[in-house]
Amino acid sequence: MAAPSKKAFALRLDPAVHAAVERLAGAELRSANAQIEVLLREALERRGIAVGRSDAPRRGRPPKEG
Repeated sequence: MAAPSKKAFALRLDPAVHAAVERLAGAELRSANAQIEVLLREALERRGIAVGRSDAPRRGRPPKEG
């Protein structure tokens, strides 16, 4: 299941592109979804578009209330 802070949407890809992404993802020990995000960030950076990182969701149990 996707993290609550991630935006989910359907993406239609040519099967050959999807296969290439899956091969690259496997070689870099990522999921295809994570690989697509890396490729998009790299492409945006090459075009001079700065994309920051969102704050990571907090993990673990919430602190006990006193």
